[in-house]
Amino acid sequence: MQLLKTSLAALALSAAGLAFVAPAHADGEVNIYSYRQPDLIKPLLDEFTKETGIATNVLFLDKGLVERIQAEGANSPADVILTVDISRLTEAKDGGVTQPVQSDVINKDIPAQYRDPDGDWFGLTTRSRVVYASKDRVQQNEITYEELADPKWKGKICTRDGQHSYNIGLIASMIAHHGEAETEKWLTGLKNNLARKPDGGDRDQAKAILAGECDLALGNSYYVGLMQTNEKEPEQKEWAAAIKVLFPNVNDRGAHVNVSGMAMAKNAPNKDNALKLMEFLSAGTAQQIYAEQVYEYPVLPGAEPSDVVKAFGTLKADPLPLAEIAANRKKASELVDKVGYNEGPSQ
Repeated sequence: MQLLKTSLAALALSAAGLAFVAPAHADGEVNIYSYRQPDLIKPLLDEFTKETGIATNVLFLDKGLVERIQAEGANSPADVILTVDISRLTEAKDGGVTQPVQSDVINKDIPAQYRDPDGDWFGLTTRSRVVYASKDRVQQNEITYEELADPKWKGKICTRDGQHSYNIGLIASMIAHHGEAETEKWLTGLKNNLARKPDGGDRDQAKAILAGECDLALGNSYYVGLMQTNEKEPEQKEWAAAIKVLFPNVNDRGAHVNVSGMAMAKNAPNKDNALKLMEFLSAGTAQQIYAEQVYEYPVLPGAEPSDVVKAFGTLKADPLPLAEIAANRKKASELVDKVGYNEGPSQ
């Protein structure tokens, strides 16, 4: 009976895959499994189809992408994987669902620090883990990540869940720079400065600053642009107007950056088209669309961020290779639990 259930589950996954891309091996197609929201990547894919004539099929998942491809096995229709941070890129590689790509075009367009040394993943855009600061209550215009543990900020800081991949990336970078013991002390200090238990997303932290619940928050830079230009939910413009963006550590190593990225799926049935899409995404046209549409920083040297992003100030990016940050993810996650970060400030 258990064997029958397993077989039926596998059949259901296979059928779902076929429904998504039937026929999977048709010429002129490329199949994308994406953690990125469809509306964010649609302008890029529309331009790709316009330039190449290759149709794109997108399966959006908010979780379980690696597990889905693993379950589909050799018959997986996935050609290209699009993800939203280094943690998920690394998970895809570690999960055995990617394959190395060697492309002179991609290697020319994407700096080495944003590429997997083995060619299994590539960063497409960067976003900085910045500090949102109250325009009304915070006078200083410079800050460091280390300063967030200073007792002067006790009861003044808001963040999202410490185990969220965006925060894990930052904590992992702190381990790379300072070692595990010093990062534990820092994370304990940050926890003790929290105004409340970690909760919500990055935009919710800006909302909390407007409400006076905290004066500082950690958030990704691109959310500020998305809030400032949100016509569907104009109250988010008020959240953005209440904060200023502080890029940490401008006088030393620079601010931590993470990436959105791509990888070729292990069993890509449309491998040639997959490579064409990946090379398109790394090049000038796509990099400019990314910059204008999602308020991130292009990785292509010389490509300019949007005017909205330029208004945040100048980003000095930490040059630490992302692969080195990714290597510390497990330790970072363990530290979050060890210090009880998600329990909020000690009473």
